[in-house]
Amino acid sequence: MSFKKHGRQYDLIVFGATGYTGQMTAEHIASQFPTDLKWAIAGRSAEKLQSIAKELQALNPDRPSPEIETCSLNDADLAELAKKTFVLIATVGPYAKYGEYAFKACAESGTHYVDCTGEAVWTLDMIQKYESTAKSTGACMFPQCGIESAPSDLVTYSLASLIRSKLSAPTGDVVVDIHKIHAKPSGGTLASAIGVFETYHWKQVARSHKPYALSPVANTILPPAPSLFFKLTGLVWIPNLGLLARSLTAGTDAAIVMRTWGLTKQDPSLNGLFYGPNFTYREFMKPGNFLTGMLFNWGLTMGGLFLVFCQPFRNLLRKFVRKPGDGPSREECAHDYIEFRGVAKADLERPAAKQALCKAWYTGSMYYLTATFIAQAASTLLEEDVPLKGGIYTPACLGEDYLDRLEEQGFQVETKMIEA
Repeated sequence: MSFKKHGRQYDLIVFGATGYTGQMTAEHIASQFPTDLKWAIAGRSAEKLQSIAKELQALNPDRPSPEIETCSLNDADLAELAKKTFVLIATVGPYAKYGEYAFKACAESGTHYVDCTGEAVWTLDMIQKYESTAKSTGACMFPQCGIESAPSDLVTYSLASLIRSKLSAPTGDVVVDIHKIHAKPSGGTLASAIGVFETYHWKQVARSHKPYALSPVANTILPPAPSLFFKLTGLVWIPNLGLLARSLTAGTDAAIVMRTWGLTKQDPSLNGLFYGPNFTYREFMKPGNFLTGMLFNWGLTMGGLFLVFCQPFRNLLRKFVRKPGDGPSREECAHDYIEFRGVAKADLERPAAKQALCKAWYTGSMYYLTATFIAQAASTLLEEDVPLKGGIYTPACLGEDYLDRLEEQGFQVETKMIEA
């Protein structure tokens, strides 16, 4: 499939290609994209970019080396960079500290944009500042398109699509869990967790994790209230998923899933995907057993409190975590894996005899998976007839074409109807 004609110098720029995730994204593009792609890698160090370009050339000798674009983190440089390309992938983080330059530049120049932030409070900040601008320029912008929060968003999309096709019904309650995971965090991931609370007040962070905080449409339908048992232990039993515990990423992922709900209700081009008026979403993770789940919950609570309110604790963390731009070695990631599962009920007057079950999994580096998510989102924008007019969207808004591309790259998704 040919790329869209757009009249700009590049089809695609990877901004932040010298970082850990940025380099993996560039590698994915070099090895998987058509060789006639006009692209560039961008960052502050020309020397580092040239070194990466040589490594990329070795991956695919038939492909011309990417162009080199050097720029600093300021409005003027990013505005000039954004005007040169049809799509910009931004991997420079922490986004709360460095991300706004690229986001603003793309919104103002009508450049399509993809990033892999997991900082929902920053996403909310960008929506409030630049959504109207993106709509006016036609920029289609996709924050949180990496492992946070594309898998949860796409699992929910797949569940709702199956209920719509099999039961001709809207979707009610959805529960998604990280069923299995083996991975190590990079320096950028840890720096983002620390940096959020040094840029935003904790009340702003908490507000961004409330239901519908990122949704363009308000709603009074809330997920089932947590039981006293859950409040004490962080554990819950969900039929067909089993014993589940609190998830570290639940608030971040739920914010994007509920934005998808709001966008599909509000945007005429997405109305056919609307989940339904009584849709709710919850996310958990699968613990090893009752005890480990309870200990994880308490550790998450105490660690979160120290992270939010204790500057010396954040300073101490910096001494022991990887530096931004660093990450686990290829050998360490060779046997990584992740599996998501989700169940969804139809929103009917009488409970249906069946519900939807989804399994989504990937084997390999979680950072290469994030690279795949953001690169294939860019590919979808470059090659597919995406019915979006401009604004700040979610991964699920890219629809079946995006899912098909991800499955070709190893992110497998299976949905089926099961007994309720």
